[in-house]
Amino acid sequence: MIARSFPLLLTVGLLSACTVGPDYSGAPDAAPKTLAAGHLPHADRQAPSAPAVAQWWRTLNDPQLNELVEMALNNSPDIATAQARLKHSRASLSGARADALPKVTGDAAMLKLRSPDTSSLGGGGGGRGPLTLYLAGFDASWEADLFGGTRRAVEAAQAEADAAQAQLADAQVQLAAEVVQAYTDLRDQQARLALVDASVDIENQALDLTQQRRSRGVASQLQLEQVLTQAENTQAQRLPLQAAIVESLDQLGLLCGREPGELDGRLATAKALPAMPGVVPVADPAALLKARPDIRVAERKLASSNAQIGEKTADWFPKLSLMGDLSFSAGDPGHLARKDNGTWLILPRLTWNALDFGRVAASVKGAEAGRDEALAQYKSVVLSALRDADVALARYGHQRQNVVLLRSVESSAVRAADLTRQRYRAGTASTLDWLDAERTRYQAQENRISGDAELLKDFASLHKALGLGWTL
Repeated sequence: MIARSFPLLLTVGLLSACTVGPDYSGAPDAAPKTLAAGHLPHADRQAPSAPAVAQWWRTLNDPQLNELVEMALNNSPDIATAQARLKHSRASLSGARADALPKVTGDAAMLKLRSPDTSSLGGGGGGRGPLTLYLAGFDASWEADLFGGTRRAVEAAQAEADAAQAQLADAQVQLAAEVVQAYTDLRDQQARLALVDASVDIENQALDLTQQRRSRGVASQLQLEQVLTQAENTQAQRLPLQAAIVESLDQLGLLCGREPGELDGRLATAKALPAMPGVVPVADPAALLKARPDIRVAERKLASSNAQIGEKTADWFPKLSLMGDLSFSAGDPGHLARKDNGTWLILPRLTWNALDFGRVAASVKGAEAGRDEALAQYKSVVLSALRDADVALARYGHQRQNVVLLRSVESSAVRAADLTRQRYRAGTASTLDWLDAERTRYQAQENRISGDAELLKDFASLHKALGLGWTL
């Protein structure tokens, strides 16, 4: 029996080695000029190699920030959604692989039958007593993958699973950067609120002194109104900052998968902004293309679309399926396994949809159009990624220089305010001169705090643009 079946099995094996449709040879060069140059236009050519993929936020040396990022990665609904999609894609991959294997079903039944009594109708005999029959059997079927349609389906499912995994990594990248930026906003707002409170105290002191001088006739009502106006203007800045702090706390709660107000207790106390690391290495374009998850998503989607062309093309060709049945029947369940009670059937079946009026051709053209769309999307993602990285590098570099200038301005304003205060106490400067110097100092300090915060957010944007922060 095996010898007679060998030619058929050999033919099936040889045909199964054939796979129709285009083979995937990798994504094309979407930015050949940038890659040929080996560098982004605004990257620091003296910078060392690319930073580590995971946990870049730890270089800021803020334990509370580290805790929030880890909380977000573990509890965010966005991460849970991406994880569920990954599980779904992996289940689909397992199903596609299982389609290449034989399908075997087993069944068992008991039949109890009693025929009617026909003697009264002249049938010449009475009815038979109850007849009991036990049945058991197995059905098996297998479709030979002659032209690789199933293999292409598995290839497409594998690429989709890889894309889902990269989407999870991309969600982690986005989330880590957003937590760092929201935390920076919170600390920036708290620092500026403390600065407003300090300025209010100074201006209230100046208001008291001016009121005393006004009562003695030394200061005019105009001077008193000017000092009062400045104090009230500074006081008015508190409410927007307090509202912004509540918004930042709720934003952090949302990112961390917490209810509004749940993080207020641990974050309400003001703390300084995280300290920037001394050195921030950046990646070159080649490292960017390998590390950024959304590029991997687009590349894997392209691979899946390419495989789907072969899956649809295979419908043009004949399909060979092998079906078999082995069953046993007996009046006694103990006799089911006897050879004489068995029945077997083997049925090779060849089908070919020779006349489909263009249905397969339409599906192949649809798959090719899907591949072209995925290719265009891949190029768009790569160019956008390079744009994001170049802009982030430029902003970070310019903001770093801006912070140096803002700190210099702050130092000058603080010295000028101290000197004016000394002159005021010595009687050689007016109250308005003192308040004007304090207002300049306050503005310089606020600008410096905002500049530091902007630099931290640019730092997070840089790592986000480089696709760093995933922890798979």
